Amino acid sequence: MVVLKLGGSVVTDKDRPETLDGEALERAVDAVAGVDSDAELVVVHGGGSFGHHNASEHGVSTTEGTHDAGAALAIHGAMKTLNGFVLRRLLERDVNAVPVHPFSVAHRDRTGELTLPTGQIRTMLEEGFVPVLHGDLVAHAGEGATVVSGDELVAGLASDLEADRVGLCSTVPGVLDGDERVIERIVAYEDVESVLGGSESTDVTGGMAAKVRALLALEASASIFGLEDLDEFLAGGEPGTTVE
Repeated sequence: MVVLKLGGSVVTDKDRPETLDGEALERAVDAVAGVDSDAELVVVHGGGSFGHHNASEHGVSTTEGTHDAGAALAIHGAMKTLNGFVLRRLLERDVNAVPVHPFSVAHRDRTGELTLPTGQIRTMLEEGFVPVLHGDLVAHAGEGATVVSGDELVAGLASDLEADRVGLCSTVPGVLDGDERVIERIVAYEDVESVLGGSESTDVTGGMAAKVRALLALEASASIFGLEDLDEFLAGGEPGTTVE
């Protein structure tokens, strides 16, 4: 079973509010459509210029929440819109994709720990569907509603569903060192802490550092790679940076 994340920077223009990167999204869904229909695949996509822009505008992050229903609806609504675009393109390519909205199923406790039930996702897979989740808001005890990142969702799904492989498709070919070269393998965060910075665009979920931390906690090995290597990953390869 494979858990694949399409980064928000891949499917949207993160520097222009609520703007798709149509060409990149087409390339991504073409690659997903090439996966054997019998294979179990879960897709997660990031918020990009839809979720991050609206969350930043309302001052909401993974730790700072809102009790304003209007703000919650604006952020969640933007993510549902993006999810609809992704689903539509997948369905156009005969991918049996269906939505799973985290705001309706997940929550955080007062310590910030995320609970994401996966029974419905497991059943979807067994019935031949491709569940498509996305960065979203979740109810958060004591905070109202906070952001849940696609990376957090990937980590929870991969663990609960016992994924064989995990892939994060980004706009960079992997985790880069100080000389802009791809780091082939990461086994400890301390090995790369000095070169990991935040996202250059508006991002309320922690950028590459958060991705690496989340993947290091998994039992399954994971790959971080660029869009040009998505076909290779889905064919069973390990392009970009392997995190284990």
